[in-house]
Parts: sequence; C-alpha cells; structure tokens
Amino acid sequence: MTAPDSDRPVLITGGAGFIGANLADRLAAEGHRVIVYDSLARPGVEDNLFWLTRRHPEAVQPVIAALADRPMLRDCVNASKAVFHLAAQVAVTTSLDDPRQDFEVNLLGTVDLLELLRAHADDVPLVFASTNKVYGDLADVDLELTKEGYRPVDSSLASAGVDERRPLDFHTPYGCSKGAADQYVLDYARSFALPAAVLRMSCIYGPLQRGTEDQGWVAHFALRALAGDPIMLYGDGHQVRDILEVSDAVAAYIAAWQRIDRISGRAFNLGGGPDNAVSLRRLIAHIEALVGHPVPVREAEWRAGDQRYFVADALAARTALGLPAPTGWRQGVANLVHWLAAARETLREEAA
Repeated sequence: MTAPDSDRPVLITGGAGFIGANLADRLAAEGHRVIVYDSLARPGVEDNLFWLTRRHPEAVQPVIAALADRPMLRDCVNASKAVFHLAAQVAVTTSLDDPRQDFEVNLLGTVDLLELLRAHADDVPLVFASTNKVYGDLADVDLELTKEGYRPVDSSLASAGVDERRPLDFHTPYGCSKGAADQYVLDYARSFALPAAVLRMSCIYGPLQRGTEDQGWVAHFALRALAGDPIMLYGDGHQVRDILEVSDAVAAYIAAWQRIDRISGRAFNLGGGPDNAVSLRRLIAHIEALVGHPVPVREAEWRAGDQRYFVADALAARTALGLPAPTGWRQGVANLVHWLAAARETLREEAA
C-alpha cells in the first residue's frame, strides 16, 4: 500500500550539491523527509551531505548512486511525493572535453527519470533545473561597453532583461544536453500530462557553494580573494550576469512545486534581474572591499559559448510563483564571503 503523500519523502537528485543541499535543508526544516540522491562525483559535496545529515538526522536519507543506476533511481522515484531534478554535469569546459559523458548525465539521465515518472501510478510532480545557456551566446544582441560592463543598446532589453520569448539557441555540448533535457521535460508535460515545470537559472551563489574556475564563479572569486590568489578572467571581465542568492532560488523551487497544478508545462527564467546585474570586474572590486586587500587579476581568451551579457527577466517567475524581490547582490555576496571565511577558519582549526 502506498503511503499518503504527507508521509512520503521529497526526492532531490543532485541533493548534495550546492543548490540541492540548500533546498534539502529548507525542506527538512519545514518538516518534509528528503531523499538526497547524489553520486558525490563533484569534489566537496560530501561535506554538504555530512552537514545535512548532522542537521537533520531523522529527515534526510542519503542515497549514494548515479542517475545511471536505474533500479535505485526507480525505487527512490516510487517512494517519493515530488522530485527536484538538479543532478547534472554542470561545466561547459567538461562538456567540451567529454561530450558523451555530458550527454549521458544531462540528457539520457533526465529522459530516464521522466520515463520512471511516466510509469509511476501517481502524478508525482517534477521541477527541473535548467540554465540560461539554452539561449546561446546572444551574439545577435547589440551591446555597448559602459563603466558598469556590457549593456544592450535596446533600452527595453537593458531595463527588463531576457524573457522566455527569446528563441532557444544551444551552444556547446553542455548547452545542447541541458537545452534538450529542458525541452523533454516540457514535452512530457504536454504529451503525457506529467506535472512538470522548468526553471532556467542564471548565476546562483551563496552558502555551501564550493566554486571552481569552471562552475560557481562567484564563490570561486571569493575563495581566491580570501586566499590571496589571483583570479583568472576569461575575456575582458566586463561581461555582465544577474546573480541570485541561493535562498531566493530555493524559494522559487518550493513555490514551483506548490503551484505545479497552475504552472505545469511552463519554463521560467530565474535570476536576480537588472537590479542584481553586475560585471565580473565590479564583483571583484566589491570582494576586494570585503576582504580588505587587492586581488590580482589575469586575463585569458574568451571561452566557447560565453555570453558577454545575460540578465534574466524574472517577472514571469515572480508573478506566477508569488516571489518577493530578491536579495540585493552586495549584501548577498557579503554574506557568502563571511560564510566562506568562517568555513576556512573551521578547516584550519580542525587541521590544527
């Protein structure tokens, strides 16, 4: 006999990752049981899992497995009342090195999950983590270089950002795999009435982020600055992104689940919007002020598929999901630097 929905756990694939762990923490704090499904392939995520199980020993159930472990994934899907699909290969550079592995994780893994949900006796809702990379490099957008970074010449685009009407344009194997998975999720909602929605994320940052040069650049910049190490900029550093604090992203995921009956089959851009748009160089200057010393900067060639400008118009998401205004980027980055500094100090104490 299937347990009532209220007694069943929520499944988070990639649940030990940065966003997944923050989402698991929020759900467990709100009284939900959570299956944290993760292969622990990304360095550092085992620390997130340890943190979660220590904070919520009764609520968090770790499952160490890959998406390719179909029997294990089936068991977890069948036990769950909702699925947040965050597991992915997340680096453009890695996708260029190994396109097949990127395809298998991001696209085949998503289709396998969709098939398990389609075969489920109940309508288990799915919220999928997509990316702004589905819109390509936006090379057709005319830009001007200002003191605050690149800005669209079109004033309406500059004031609002990129909305969901923007044509999809997949670049790099990562963009193809995530973009195709994005479209499969939307089509399963359309073709099979699967309750599912897509969140196309801009740059998310915050506590538990263990950024590297390839992914999680806000935390990566902060970590380099705290260590006194140089930061490598690919391109001129004037590229602009809208950054979103992870607690605001988590609120959007939970709201999407709660309102899945009204939003199923839709994709939403999820980012900080124009008020949280910042160039890489402006962010470094802010971090320098927070850490109290200059940070050396080096430059390298632009990377494949890099957008000189991307700012999400998140009005549709805020309206449909009932979201408040996001955390301001200056305060959010200050909070992240404080968390990273405290984490570094804890590691030093443990080593001593």
